[in-house]
Amino acid sequence: MITGQTEHQQQAQQSTIRPATPDDLPALKTLMDAVGLFPSDMLDDMMADYFNDPDSNHFWLTDDDGGLVGIAYYAPERLTDGTWNLYLIAIHPDRQGQGRGAAMMRYVEQALQERGERLLLVETSGLPSYEYQRAFYRRCGYAEEARIRDFYQAGEDKVVFWKTL
Repeated sequence: MITGQTEHQQQAQQSTIRPATPDDLPALKTLMDAVGLFPSDMLDDMMADYFNDPDSNHFWLTDDDGGLVGIAYYAPERLTDGTWNLYLIAIHPDRQGQGRGAAMMRYVEQALQERGERLLLVETSGLPSYEYQRAFYRRCGYAEEARIRDFYQAGEDKVVFWKTL
């Protein structure tokens, strides 16, 4: 065991982060339902262009550990030079706290660095119930850049984090 790493962190490093395939869709919906951040039926429309266009500049990843335990989606920000958005990252609740989300973030960041991209933005809710997500982004080296009050609905701010690649 590498000093300072838990067994769970080592297991996360041994997982397989790979591009999502159409065959993954049912398992990804199950994952989204378990996480409960937004309806899983949105995935059909969200992923349709990705599956139908092999040259798509949008990327869907899975964390496959003998079953899908994580998902991430990132794409370029229109009308910018090298700015990207991480629109979704989720790890099954039973597998959170094992370093899988951080491994997936590093994977996305490295992929974008290899492409010569500059910035990665992440947004989330400002509600107290989303503090876990905001703390995760901070631990991954992201800084809070903006807060748009009442963005999602009255009383729910949008919080934007950013990181230089």
